[in-house]
Amino acid sequence: MIGKGLIKKLTAAFVVAASAFVAIVALGATLYYALALVLPALGAAAITAGVFALIAIITAVVFLNAAGVMDDEVEEEEPEGLGGRAYALFRTRPILGTVAALAGGWIFLRNPALATMVAAAFTEKSHTRYRR
Repeated sequence: MIGKGLIKKLTAAFVVAASAFVAIVALGATLYYALALVLPALGAAAITAGVFALIAIITAVVFLNAAGVMDDEVEEEEPEGLGGRAYALFRTRPILGTVAALAGGWIFLRNPALATMVAAAFTEKSHTRYRR
């Protein structure tokens, strides 16, 4: 069954994300308490927040450059299939993609036949090319 494999992959992804979150919180607490030994509490909190903000900025820049998102000259082709279109939607418009995924899930739970029609609409080829 295809659903079991997908559920197992999603469960594994959620476990990894939760573990990473706990590790980051523990690292932040460790850094804060280590700095609190030599600095006042406000200073330790400010330095801890600054360190994690710097890590977030560096990570975002590295991954956006590695993914080619920051290259303005790259011309994108129209994605193939439902998965490609969903990925393109999440990449270009993450909030709209999240809303569309939630709406799609709700439609699928309420009426699977209607979800099939929506999926068919997404997989149709459009005749116009879009440009950024």
